Amino acid sequence: MRIFKEEQRFTQLWLIVLVVVSMMVPLGIILGSYIKNPNRFSGLELITIIGIITLASGIIFIFKLSSRIDELGIHYKFFPFHLKSRLIKWQDINTAYVRTYDAITEYGGWGLKGGALWKKSKGTAINVSGDIGIQLELKNGKKLLIGTQKENEAKKILETYKSKIDNQDE
Repeated sequence: MRIFKEEQRFTQLWLIVLVVVSMMVPLGIILGSYIKNPNRFSGLELITIIGIITLASGIIFIFKLSSRIDELGIHYKFFPFHLKSRLIKWQDINTAYVRTYDAITEYGGWGLKGGALWKKSKGTAINVSGDIGIQLELKNGKKLLIGTQKENEAKKILETYKSKIDNQDE
């Protein structure tokens, strides 16, 4: 029994820079306003505002994509949207393969994307970075792409379990 496991988070440098820069603008305005007129709000209100801005800006860093491929099927969880792991059993899959994709043009970016708000024919994508994903085409007609940073390992594990997809019609 072979198992593939992967966990990914939003850790791209450009994203961290974007979050920090976008956080600096409101913090600068709030602190500048407080320095000019300390009576405008209390110290507790200032700390609360700074805390809210910091939490709101940093919330993206709690997101985590977990995936696992084993003899049962393909498990995935995109926290905080999914609190429990979801399983797609091998018998529910028509095709599973690793492919290159364009997150912006095909799905509208990274995260939990697609479906009703974007190109429905592409299905749904769950990804945090990069342009490699495990494409699933399900028996019910739905499509799901799960991003991966481990292209070669994903290909090998899918090849290992290919017979579970191929032999299910027999």
